[in-house]
Amino acid sequence: MTCPLLVITGPTASGKTALAVAAARAFDGEIISADSRQVYRGMDIGTGKDIEEYGDTPVHLLDVVPAGHKYNLYQFLRDANEVIDDIRRRGRLPIVCGGTGLYVEALLNGLRMPEVPPNPALRASLAGKSLDELAALLATMKSLHNRTDIDTCQRAIRAIEIAAYYQDHPDEAIHAVPHPVEGAVTVCVDISREERRSRISARLRSRLEAGMVDEVRALIASGIDPQDLIYYGLEYKFITEYVIGERSYDDMVASLEIAIHQFAKRQMTWFRGMERRGFTLNYIPYNVGAEEFCRRVGALIGR
Repeated sequence: MTCPLLVITGPTASGKTALAVAAARAFDGEIISADSRQVYRGMDIGTGKDIEEYGDTPVHLLDVVPAGHKYNLYQFLRDANEVIDDIRRRGRLPIVCGGTGLYVEALLNGLRMPEVPPNPALRASLAGKSLDELAALLATMKSLHNRTDIDTCQRAIRAIEIAAYYQDHPDEAIHAVPHPVEGAVTVCVDISREERRSRISARLRSRLEAGMVDEVRALIASGIDPQDLIYYGLEYKFITEYVIGERSYDDMVASLEIAIHQFAKRQMTWFRGMERRGFTLNYIPYNVGAEEFCRRVGALIGR
């Protein structure tokens, strides 16, 4: 059977994008981003869009909503499935590339989810709770979320809001029952902890030198509420707190570096969890080179 979907995932700073582009060129494919923050326009350096890496390779789900918007799993599944169907109709290979484990797993599971509206009363009742308190509450609820996607209180509250909606609307939740995509192949870019940490630290320095702080300042100057940027976590959380005077520069850099390392560790925890949940992840070292990477992928997808 022809591979209906190729997924290239892995932790942050593992070089997924360049390898996905090589695969797209080798196998007549188009790339669908599975990154929960690269969907936002104007958030380029902090999210690592690296547009220049794609060259003439078609890439989808970048810059689809304005910064300040709260893009979610429902919207991703809706948009990604539309793009994947279109790519298949044109006889090309859809290649999903990204490290947002929740998005990748839900897509592979074939989930079709209802849109969950805001619940102002629930949000008000959760206001003021710490991230640890919110995470503990979420852990008691049946949910697709885990700590990978709740690195801020706002994101944790949204996860609780979704879980509560499903509990209150079981007739709609039934549509979120998995129907795994048959024949899909998932490649996880393998990188050692030590090399990953080194690359994360070097990339952070490079992005700061490239103007990541100025990018955040420009977003705020354009009228975006700083709290909306903090919602996105990692670079936008810590840099926004620096820009609005809640952190010193040195504290921002040190805290952000630690947070990115912790995020990468949580990503790997998610991928190991996927394997426990029955997914096959085919590990290919990050540094084998584009030609060898494509050779190994080709063997997996029958090309």
